Amino acid sequence: MWNPEGELIARIELPAGPSIAYCHNGSWWDVTAVCPTIAHWLTGSVPIQRIRDSKASPLAISQIETWLAPSDLQPIKAFGVTFVASLLERLVEEMAKGDESEADTVRANLDTELKATVQALIPGSAEALRLRESLIQSGHWSPYLEVGLGRDPEIFTKCPPMAALGHHSVAGLLSESHWNNPESELVLVCDANGQAVGATIGNDVNLRDVEGRSTLLLGRAKDNRGSCILGPWIRIFDDSFNLQSLANESITLEVEGNDGFHVSETASLSGLTRGLPALVDALFDQHDYPDGVFAFTGSPIAPIWDRSVQGQGFTHLEGDRVTITIPSIGSLTHGIERCPALEPWSRGLHEYMCDLAKRKLL
Repeated sequence: MWNPEGELIARIELPAGPSIAYCHNGSWWDVTAVCPTIAHWLTGSVPIQRIRDSKASPLAISQIETWLAPSDLQPIKAFGVTFVASLLERLVEEMAKGDESEADTVRANLDTELKATVQALIPGSAEALRLRESLIQSGHWSPYLEVGLGRDPEIFTKCPPMAALGHHSVAGLLSESHWNNPESELVLVCDANGQAVGATIGNDVNLRDVEGRSTLLLGRAKDNRGSCILGPWIRIFDDSFNLQSLANESITLEVEGNDGFHVSETASLSGLTRGLPALVDALFDQHDYPDGVFAFTGSPIAPIWDRSVQGQGFTHLEGDRVTITIPSIGSLTHGIERCPALEPWSRGLHEYMCDLAKRKLL
């Protein structure tokens, strides 16, 4: 398992229980005694310098039993329709009414002029708002075009605190979903003061048939057992790794199936239509996150590859393996199964606090 440059902070499972690990120059330390939770860092209760100075308990990678999601007390939010490719595929889902067999036809019939126009616009700009008004007047409107062109981005809650799963875990798909896909995304980590202080990698698992039936089914499509994967760690921002450097990064999505299917696609994060600083501003607009917050920023990759039948596109099969790589952060790998096959989520905030109290960490 490789470590990128810079400083990393992670949540791991040790024999004593959930712990916080810190890495610098490839060396890991257990810093739980100083920083019991990620929230201690994101609230400012434990400054990063104190974490750096607390290298009393060195760790070997072999000691780490499980990579937990690097979030704990924080809500996990997500931005949608932040790349043109994502916007166009949401329109396909909507027009196909969640029917995968109609997707290829709908995609081919999407207005070529509209696609070209949307690609050249900045959401919320005067030009984008004029197009929005024109589409409303002509009766060609969609809630996806509203957030793709309008002033306000789509922000939803991906999962509650403690529900996300980590590196080498298994993601869950609703048993009734037959058209779904991974959404490989950069995930920003923000502190209680509204500052982006780091980043990780995430899979915003997407059920296209469920959301395609109605945008009001977003919660059903997005927040389920095992539907949020984060990790393997947070890379802490510094002078060379920050919002500006990430705007020029790439992300690679790889899917491998037991049926012999394999695909790998790389895309640039530079196509983010609103820009990362604007997403952070929107996140904290008349909103507060006293324990910090994690935010998916959207996916530049639209997985429309054919898996088995030409023109039928992609959907997951049980046993798939997904790997998402952002070179400056690392690689996140996990499996795919149906939700009923996963262990129920049982370690919530109450159990977590009780565990830390028993260990005299609170």
